[in-house]
Amino acid sequence: MRLIQCEHQSRLRVALVEDERQVRLLDAEYGTYGLAQHAIREGQTLSAAAEAALTDTRLDYAKLIAEGRLRTPLSHPDPAHCLISGTGLTHLGSADTRSAMHAQISDQAQAAKEALTDSMRMFKMGVEGGKPAVGEIGAQPEWFYKGDGGIVVDPEAALSVPAFAEDAGEEPELAGLYVIGDDGQPWRVGYAIGNEFSDHVTERHNYLWLAHSKLRACSFGPELLIGELPEHLEGTSRIVRDGKTLWEKPFLTGEANMAHSLANLEYHHFKYPGFRRPGDVHVHFFGTATLSFAENVRTQEGDRFEIELPALGRPLRNSLTFVADDGATTVNAL
Repeated sequence: MRLIQCEHQSRLRVALVEDERQVRLLDAEYGTYGLAQHAIREGQTLSAAAEAALTDTRLDYAKLIAEGRLRTPLSHPDPAHCLISGTGLTHLGSADTRSAMHAQISDQAQAAKEALTDSMRMFKMGVEGGKPAVGEIGAQPEWFYKGDGGIVVDPEAALSVPAFAEDAGEEPELAGLYVIGDDGQPWRVGYAIGNEFSDHVTERHNYLWLAHSKLRACSFGPELLIGELPEHLEGTSRIVRDGKTLWEKPFLTGEANMAHSLANLEYHHFKYPGFRRPGDVHVHFFGTATLSFAENVRTQEGDRFEIELPALGRPLRNSLTFVADDGATTVNAL
């Protein structure tokens, strides 16, 4: 089952994707968020709650997109109560790349363990301990904060690049979407395609600037996948410029292509009490294996990112816009 959110008659609505042409509205206040809270309180699965809330109203999917009424598949009524975060160094890449990575780690570790970079040590920890047995705690992954719900850009809308940015690059990822119950219990609502979007020039200049490089816009959706996630997912990431494909590359995700299990990544995020505040929404990016920046692609105004993961429905598409410099921000004394 896949759901979307859209604007209909000046209200945020949640709808079931029936096929690529039409969606069917659900009767739920506050969209997917309200539907999820209702399911939690009633002890239902989200799919059961969705089926019970179906109406007879169907909308044209293409028209929603053309009229700019498509929204991210999960949001909080107050964006300040939506935390956007992520984790890196989680993916193994293709089978060939994975084999090469394992060999590189082994050779480096045997030659000079102290010579390993922090990134390689972190990756090695994930390969060796990122998929613990049930009931055990695995290796802690890299973690970063991106912002609150205010940085989220709807599917089909433009990702803005601040004037101080040195790069504007896509990061095609799988994202987990969560709602925290009244008792502080995290509930996974489902999964969506994500464009985590980062400033890779800033990050590569000095890895201690990783935190700065992540404070950018992002997007996810347009569809929310409810239920089991396939272990192996194949997608395509591309950049379109002036109507032509500038860059395109396949990518792999899902647990079969990751050093960490999703359960391990979720544990190390939600182990912090501050991330279990009742009523909050969390969007957590699970990492990427493919970047156009790594192949010396530099984006520009008007470029469009397209990320496809067929198992998760319609592709995520966002254009790019650069924001004019509004001058230095100053702090006034009271």
